Amino acid sequence: MRIARFTTGDDPRYALVEGAPGAEELVVITGDPIYTTIQPTGERVPLGDDAVRLLAPVIPRSKVIGVGRNYAAHAAETGNALPVVPLLFLKPNTSVIGPDDPIVLPPWTEDVEHEAELAVVIGKVTKNVTVARALDYVFGYTVANDVTARDAQRSDPQWARAKGFDTSCPLGPWIVPGLDVSDLAVRSRVNGQPRQDGRTSQLIFDVAYLVSYISEVFTLLPGDVILTGTPAGVGPIVDRDVVEVEVEDIGVLRNPVLRR
Repeated sequence: MRIARFTTGDDPRYALVEGAPGAEELVVITGDPIYTTIQPTGERVPLGDDAVRLLAPVIPRSKVIGVGRNYAAHAAETGNALPVVPLLFLKPNTSVIGPDDPIVLPPWTEDVEHEAELAVVIGKVTKNVTVARALDYVFGYTVANDVTARDAQRSDPQWARAKGFDTSCPLGPWIVPGLDVSDLAVRSRVNGQPRQDGRTSQLIFDVAYLVSYISEVFTLLPGDVILTGTPAGVGPIVDRDVVEVEVEDIGVLRNPVLRR
């Protein structure tokens, strides 16, 4: 099952995505599926309709929690030691954009990079949950790009500016509940050229451990998002680039890059 959030020019709505690639239909449902039972309205909208615009499948109610250096090869390429415990940071929900929305490069940075990631969407209030029960609190999974101003990350003691600026958290194209994410490909391309190619089996701290660990620090609320880390191969993005991030069995998240 795939759950999308979309608009045809009116208020955002949710839908199940059915059909083969290139011939998908949106089966419109009532309400927000994180909070209500999924009930189709009977309306079906072709995804390829010119009026349809996919939106970020979730706008976190309180927070996006990032996990730094959670792939050994990425830690090595940035010259950092492996973390002993998950390295956490926050991105505000104002950083979230959806498919095909532009990543707008801030004027105060000259070194912005893409980071392809599996994202976890929380479905229940989660506090001090055990690793064994952690996945019971997950609503589903989506694709994320943890866009990072690398020069600000190097210069600032905290990562808030480097990773929290507006448009720095593309999410999409939809949420897939009930997915086995233990060994999925995580890839990125810039202008069609491959950049990253890792697998979630290479995570230092897996999804269940991350949900449990983070729930000891913060109360996770329905709709909160956890970014699980990026594999090796991060690289620069500049004005007029097109970035694609793909997670196997979920889909492709595409965003153009602009500098105003």
